[in-house]
Amino acid sequence: MNTDVFAAHESNVRRYGRSFPAVFTKALGATIWDEAGKEYIDFLVGSGALNYGHNNPSILTPGIEYLSGGNILLSLDMYTAAKREFIEVFVDSILKPRGLSYKIQFPGPTGTNANEAALALARKYTGRSSVMAFSNAFHGMSLGSLAVSGSASTKHLGGVPRHDVIRVPYDGYPSEAFDSASYIDYVLSDPGSGIEKPAAIILETIQAEGGMNSASAAWLAEIQRICRKHAVLLIVDDIQAGAGRTGQFFSFEFATIEPDIVCLSKSLSGSGNPLSLVLIRPEIDIWNPGEHSGTFRGNNLAFVTAGAMCKMWSDGQFTAGVERTAVKLQGHLDGLVAKFPNCIERKRGRDLMAGLKCRSPSIVGHVHDFAFENGLLIESSGPNRDVIKLLPPITITDDELDRGIAILNQALQGAGQW
Repeated sequence: MNTDVFAAHESNVRRYGRSFPAVFTKALGATIWDEAGKEYIDFLVGSGALNYGHNNPSILTPGIEYLSGGNILLSLDMYTAAKREFIEVFVDSILKPRGLSYKIQFPGPTGTNANEAALALARKYTGRSSVMAFSNAFHGMSLGSLAVSGSASTKHLGGVPRHDVIRVPYDGYPSEAFDSASYIDYVLSDPGSGIEKPAAIILETIQAEGGMNSASAAWLAEIQRICRKHAVLLIVDDIQAGAGRTGQFFSFEFATIEPDIVCLSKSLSGSGNPLSLVLIRPEIDIWNPGEHSGTFRGNNLAFVTAGAMCKMWSDGQFTAGVERTAVKLQGHLDGLVAKFPNCIERKRGRDLMAGLKCRSPSIVGHVHDFAFENGLLIESSGPNRDVIKLLPPITITDDELDRGIAILNQALQGAGQW
């Protein structure tokens, strides 16, 4: 399998090609193939950008029809029929059934563009410069998003200092005994804390890159209460945890909260096409026309496939299947935790956004390499890379899920023999 051209010509920044040294050619559902014909079960799915699997026909067929019809593909923020249909479907299939009312902003095409727009709007609306963000957070690779991310490994990227960020502990950090919500409330209430009132608090309900840390419903509700009390906006970065990953469309639904601003991307198009949204409580939408922009915010092919994806959430049979798959995956992981106590400390994440906290990074490294050699794609997460991150498609078949778990079981058996 020839990978010489990548080493010769692609930047050193490449990551996943080093982790998975194969040349992939075809994909369907939760299965992908390399050019030698080897088959892999995909528990990586584009780092959460393909929640609905590869080439899902319910999503892709309308896109193919759109492409073959000579329809407009790039439209900036001009009005198009494709954008109108997407907005109508998103409102009718996603927002209204959940009792949500948001204005929809189309920023640039990726998740970090959405977060940058959300942070800028929060600062404009409140007139305050600082933002409160959490330990182990990850919000993207542009400067504003990096500033509110918590990883030491990205602290100096960009070569400029990061200002106006107040770092606070996430739920369960540093231990379950610490009540981080009460701490946040206290320092925002106390004039002697030295902490100025921020424009917003930005959070992920599950910190994917941070180690699959999952916030409780009670903690999220308390953070929202604190935001309301102190007139601070609540931004939920739902870029990786949203668009169905947790078994509900939004990852915060289980906590019955209503953030002021929600950022979506990754699996929003359902097809791997770049698309992001910022959902804004109407009274906060104080942008002037053209004040925030992005050339590729009018990706009409993504509008079409995203609309097809959103329609799936009106199908009770589909949602029941996703819920059943989440239960099945969690049952498998409970069995692995019980079977391999020498390798696994505990389960993390929630529903179909799952992680296994291992006892050392070397165990995760062994499991990753064994899994790849035997036809399973997984990745690690956490500041110490000691968490196995599992993101199977939410549409995965029982057979694909069982085969993937069987390979993971074999990998953990090998790690346990060390």
